[in-house]
Amino acid sequence: MKKMKSLKYTVIATIFVFSSCTLKLRNPETLKDAYAGKFLIGAAINTGISSGKDTASIRVLKREFNSIVAENCMKSENLQPEKGVFFFDEADRFVKFGEENNTVIIGHTLIWHSQAPQWFFIDENGRDVSREELIQRMKDHITTVVGRYKGKIRGWDVVNEAIEDDGSWRNSKFYRIIGEDYIRLAFEFAKAADPDCELYYNDYSMAHEGKRKGVVNMVEKLRKAGVKIDGIGMQGHCSLNFPDLNEFEKSLLAFSELGCKVNITELDFTVLPTPNPSIGADVLANFEYQQSLNPYVDGLPEDVANQLYERYKDLFKLFLKHQDKVDRVTLWGIADDASWRNNWPIKGRTDYALLFDRNHQPKPVVKELILMGAEDK
Repeated sequence: MKKMKSLKYTVIATIFVFSSCTLKLRNPETLKDAYAGKFLIGAAINTGISSGKDTASIRVLKREFNSIVAENCMKSENLQPEKGVFFFDEADRFVKFGEENNTVIIGHTLIWHSQAPQWFFIDENGRDVSREELIQRMKDHITTVVGRYKGKIRGWDVVNEAIEDDGSWRNSKFYRIIGEDYIRLAFEFAKAADPDCELYYNDYSMAHEGKRKGVVNMVEKLRKAGVKIDGIGMQGHCSLNFPDLNEFEKSLLAFSELGCKVNITELDFTVLPTPNPSIGADVLANFEYQQSLNPYVDGLPEDVANQLYERYKDLFKLFLKHQDKVDRVTLWGIADDASWRNNWPIKGRTDYALLFDRNHQPKPVVKELILMGAEDK
C-alpha cells in the first residue's frame, strides 16, 4: 500500500511539473521563454557582470536572456596587449559565467581594425610589418584564442566591420598590408583551431544597399573558395529613423539566401540627436559635448519613449516574420545605465538605448514584446 501511495504521489508530482512547464511556455513571463523555439535572446555583458559585481544586471540576465556575447574582454587589445603576452583572466571569467548559467556563449571578436593593439601592425622600428609577418601574427592570435575556448563557445565573430557603406573594402591596416585575402585567412585559421565552432562575419549599417551588395559579394567569393562561413551578424545599432525596415529586410533575406544563419547583433537604439548621421557605428567617431545634443538628462518625454517602443516592436515583428532565418537576437547590453550609447559619439550624455531602464526595471515595451512572441505560436 505504501508503495502504491508513493507511486501515486510521484505521478502527481510529475504531472504537476509537466503542466507547470507547459503553462510557462504558453504564458511566458520572460523574453527568452516567449521566443523559445524561434531564436535566442542574447545580451552583451561587461566585466562587471561576468565578475559577479553587477548583481542587478545579473538578475535581469538570468531571468530574460539565454545567450551572452563578450562586450570588450575578447577584443585583441585586451587579450594580447603585448606581442605574445596574453591576458585571459577576464575572458576566462566571461566563459565560466556563461557555463555556470547555462547560456549560449558567443566570442567577439577575433579580427577587427579597431581596438587592436598597435604592436599588431608595426615592427621594432615603428614601420608597418610585412605581409607575411602580419599573417603570422593573425594566425598566432586566432589559434591561441580560439583553441583556448574550443568546445566552450558556440560561435565567433571572426572578422568585424571590413566593408564600407558603399560596398568597398575598408582601408584598414589588415587590408593595406595583406589585401582582401586577410578575410579568407582569418576564417581558415579559426576553423583549424576549432572545426566545430560556428564562424560569423559581423558588420554595422547592413541596411545600406552598397554594404549589402559588398558583403554578399565577399561571402559568395569566399564560399566558392571553400571557406567556412556559418553566419552573418547584422549589427542593430539603430535610431528612431534608421534603419529603413524595408532595406533591413532586404539585407536579411539576401544574407539568408547565401545559406548563412542571420544573427541580429549589437541591438540598441539611440534617441538622441546625432552630430553626424553618416558615422554609422564607427567607434572612433568623437564629437565635442553640446547641451543641445543631450536633451533628455531628466528623463525621456512620453512621445519620444513611445517612438522608441514602436521601433523595437517593428523590429521584433520583422524578426518573427523571418524566424526561420534568424538564429539569434542580441541586445548590446542589459540596462541603460551601462550602455555605450551614453558615451558615444559624445561622452557624458544620457541615452535610453536598451529594454531595461537605469533601475534595471523592464520598460513597458518588454511586456509587449513578450506577448508578441507568445502569440506567434
